[in-house]
Amino acid sequence: MVAWKAHCVMRRLLQLVLFHTAWKMGSGQLHYSVPEESQHGTFVGRIAQDLGLEVSELVPRMFRMISKDHKDYLEVNVQNGILFVNSRIDREELCAKSSVCAIHLEVIVDKPLRIFHVEVEIRDINDNAPIFSASEQILSIAELITVPGTFPLEGASDSDIGSNAQLTYKLSSNEYFTIEQKTDEHKPLAIVLKKPLDRELTSVHRLLLTATDGGQPQLTGTVQLVINVLDANDNPPVFNQSVYRIRLLENLAAGTLVITLNATDLDEGSNKEISYSFSNHVPPNFRKIFSINANTGEVNVNGNVDFEDINVFDLQIVAKDKGNPPLSGHCQVIIEVLDVNDNAPEVSVSSLSVPVPEDSPPGTVVALISVADRDSGANGKINCSLWPPKFPFKLTSTFKNYYSLVLSEPLDREQVAEYGLIVKVQDQGDPPLSASSSLVVPISDVNDNTPTFPQPSYTIFVKENNPPGAHIFTVSASDPDVAENALVSYWLDEKQWPLSSYISVHSESGKLYALQPLDYEELKLLEFQVRAKDAGLPSLCGNVTVQVFVVDENDNAPVVSRSIEEPSALLVIPVASGQVVGKIRALDADSGYNAWLRYELHEANSGSWRVGLYSGEISTTRILDEVEGGSSQNLLVVVKDHGKPPLSATATLSLSLMANTQAIKTDARLPRTGGNAKPLADTANLYLIIAICSVSSLFLLVILVYVALRCQSQDKEAMMYGPGTATLVCASEVGSWSYSNRHSHILAGVSGDPGAKSDLMVFSPNIPASAENGKQQDLLCTTTGSSQLHHSLSEKSQLGTFMGCLAQDLGLEVSKLVPQQFQMVSEDHKDYLEVNMQNGILFVNFPIDREEHRGQNPICTIHLEVILDKPLRVFHVEVEIRDINDNASSSLLRNRC
Repeated sequence: MVAWKAHCVMRRLLQLVLFHTAWKMGSGQLHYSVPEESQHGTFVGRIAQDLGLEVSELVPRMFRMISKDHKDYLEVNVQNGILFVNSRIDREELCAKSSVCAIHLEVIVDKPLRIFHVEVEIRDINDNAPIFSASEQILSIAELITVPGTFPLEGASDSDIGSNAQLTYKLSSNEYFTIEQKTDEHKPLAIVLKKPLDRELTSVHRLLLTATDGGQPQLTGTVQLVINVLDANDNPPVFNQSVYRIRLLENLAAGTLVITLNATDLDEGSNKEISYSFSNHVPPNFRKIFSINANTGEVNVNGNVDFEDINVFDLQIVAKDKGNPPLSGHCQVIIEVLDVNDNAPEVSVSSLSVPVPEDSPPGTVVALISVADRDSGANGKINCSLWPPKFPFKLTSTFKNYYSLVLSEPLDREQVAEYGLIVKVQDQGDPPLSASSSLVVPISDVNDNTPTFPQPSYTIFVKENNPPGAHIFTVSASDPDVAENALVSYWLDEKQWPLSSYISVHSESGKLYALQPLDYEELKLLEFQVRAKDAGLPSLCGNVTVQVFVVDENDNAPVVSRSIEEPSALLVIPVASGQVVGKIRALDADSGYNAWLRYELHEANSGSWRVGLYSGEISTTRILDEVEGGSSQNLLVVVKDHGKPPLSATATLSLSLMANTQAIKTDARLPRTGGNAKPLADTANLYLIIAICSVSSLFLLVILVYVALRCQSQDKEAMMYGPGTATLVCASEVGSWSYSNRHSHILAGVSGDPGAKSDLMVFSPNIPASAENGKQQDLLCTTTGSSQLHHSLSEKSQLGTFMGCLAQDLGLEVSKLVPQQFQMVSEDHKDYLEVNMQNGILFVNFPIDREEHRGQNPICTIHLEVILDKPLRVFHVEVEIRDINDNASSSLLRNRC
C-alpha cells in the first residue's frame, strides 16, 4: 500500500514538471491539474510565481481571475499567490463523458493591463459505480433456438472515463448461458446460449449479471436477468446486416428519409409478420429527433438535427414477428451528423478601459475582445478585423480566439475627441458568416496646449486725458483643450511693477483698463506683456506684447517766456524799415501740430509794426522818423497753436520812442493788461555806449571762433535729413510732420527687443533758418571736456539736419541697434537730437537757440550718453552748439543767460 502511494506521488510530480516545461516552451498558457472531488483548500499551484508576478503587486494591480461559464470552483489567495480549490468539483457534472475536462481561467491585472490564460485539468477518479438502467431485465427465448444463440442485453453505464469507465461483466454460475464481453464501443452487450433450452425442465432462468469497472478501487453494479423460455415460433426476424452506418447533414427538414430497414423471418403466417421499433435502450431525446415506421422500417427525421448538440446518433432497432410467443431480431443504425456553417461568429468586448488619456503611449491596452463560433472545422475558424483601419488602434492576438485592442499611434484629443470602432468577425465557411460589435472609445483631455493669442503683439492708440478706469482694449487667448484645461485667466507680468498704477487687466475677460488719465506730455508709450494661463495641472502659459501709444490732445495752451526785471524797451528815432525791435518766445507742452506756434499782432497795433508768423520777432513795417501817437506804445501779440480747437496766449511788448540820441531798450513781457515804460535816467547814454562796445567785442570773438570751427567741420553742416520710411501724417505750406512709433518718453514692461517699428519723428520745415517753432527746452552749457565722440552744430538748424553717422563713428552695426536696445540719453536735456534706428544717423529733432542758454561760457555743449545692452556698453558723445549772427546789436540789447 505504501509503495502504491509513493508511486502516485512520483507520478503527480512528474506530470507537474512536464506541464511546467510545456508551458515554458509552448504557447505560454499555464496548465495545472487537480483531481475531482478535492476538498476545499486543496493546493493547485503557485499561480503568481508561475506567471512571474510579485505577490505584493496582486492587490495594487487589481488581480482578478475569471472562469468563463463556470462557477468559483477555484480561488487565489492574494496574500501568497496560491491557487486552491474553493468548492467541490464533480467532473461528471462539469464535463459529462468528455475525454478532456478543463476549467479555463482568465487572469487579469492592471497597471499595465495584462491578461493570462490558465487551464486547470480536472482529473477523473473512480467515484461512480456502474449502473444499470433497471434492476431487472426480462428476456424471452424460444426453446428451439439453436446453440449458440446470442441475445443483446442493456449494458451498465459508468459516469467516469478512461479506465474508470472500462466495464467487465460476470454472469452468475449456470449451465445454459454465458456473457459475451463488449469488444467494440458500438457493439452491444450480449448473453450467449451455450446449451439448448428445455422449457419442460426449466421455464424461467434467473441470473445475476455483475458489471465491474477498471478503477482503483474497483466498483460494481448488478442487474437481475429473468429469462423466460418460449415454446414454438423458433425463427426470429433477421436483418441483412447487424450495423448500418449513415452520414447525414444537420438541419434537414422534418420527414426526410434516413434509411429503410428490412428484416426477414423464415417462419410463415403470423410468425412471419414483422413490426419495427426502437429498442428500449434508445434515449428519449433520440426518439424526438428520429422516428421509425413500424410496418415499413423507414427511419425518418422527426426533429432538429443539430451538429452542435449531438454529432453521433446510435439507434438500436428491434424487428419483432407476430408469432406466439413473438421472436425478435436486432440491428444497430449509427448516424454521423455532418456540420453545416449555420452558426455566425460571436464577439464580446470586456475590460473596456475608457476614456483613454490622449497622452497614452502606443501599445496601451484599451479593451479585451473574445470571439467564438459553435461550428467546427473551417466553419469554426474565425478571422477578426478592426474597422475603419485608418484609426490609431489595432487588434493583437493574445490567445486562441482572444484579442487585445491596443493603441497603434499617439492620440490627439484636439483632432479627434471620440472614436467609433467596429470589430468585425467572419468564419471560413461556405458561404461565410459574419458578425460585428461596435464600441465607442472617448479620449480624455490632457493639458498639452498652451493658451495662444491670435497675434504676437498688439498696438493700441489711446487719446490722453482718458477717464480713470476706461476700457482701452481686450485681449483674448484661445486654448483648444477642454474643461479646466481650457479655462484661461489673464494677468500682467509680475516683474512689470511700474505698470500697476497705469494698466490693469480683467482676469477672466482679458479687458485692459487705464487706471488713471494718461498724459502724453509725461508718457508716450506703455509697453508690457499680458500673460494667459490655463487652469490645467500643470498649468501652461502664453503671452502677448501690448504697446499702448498715447495720442496727444491739444490740452496745453502756449506759455510766453517771462523776462525777469528788465527795463522798458527804448528806440532811437529814426528807425529803419524792417528793424527788429523785439522777440516773443513761447512754449507749448503739446507735440506736433498742437505744439506748432504762430504769432499774430493785434489789429489795433498793426499799423507800423509786424510780427514774424513763426519766429515771434517784432519789426517795423516802415521808417519811423518821428514820434507817433506818443512816446510809448504797447504792442499786443497773440500766440496760437495749430491744435483743434486752437489754444492761445497773449504777450505785451512796451516800446518807448525817443527823438534824441539816448539808448533804447526793449522789453518783451508776458501777458499783461498794459502799462507805460519808466523814463530813463540821464546816465543811460553812458551805459548804452559801454554795452555797445562790449557786445561788439564779443561779436568779433564769436565770429573768429565760428570761422575756425566752420573750416573743421564743413563737410558735416547744413545737410537736411529726413528718414524715408516715416509715415506722412499731414503737410502744409511751411513744412510737414512725420509720425513714428519711437518716442523719447517710453515706459516699457517687456524685457526684450523694442517694437518692430524703429523710425523717428522728424519735422522738416520749409521756413527760413531763423524761424523757431515747437518746444524750446533748456540746455546745459559747460566747458568742453573729454569725450569719446565730438560733433558740432550751428544753432537754429532745421529739423532733420544731418549731424553725423553716429553708429558708424561708434563702431556699431546698424542691424544690431534695435536688438541691443540702443538708447540715447541727454542729461538735463530733452529730445533736441535723435538717432534714426534704421541707418544710425544723428540729426536735429528740435531747433536750438544758443543765446537763450549760453550763460557765461563761450562754448555751449550738449552731453549725450549712448547705452547698449547685450552686452552693456556706454559711450559719451559731446555736441557743441555754434553761434550764428541771428541777433541785431545796433538797436536791441539782450540780457545774459
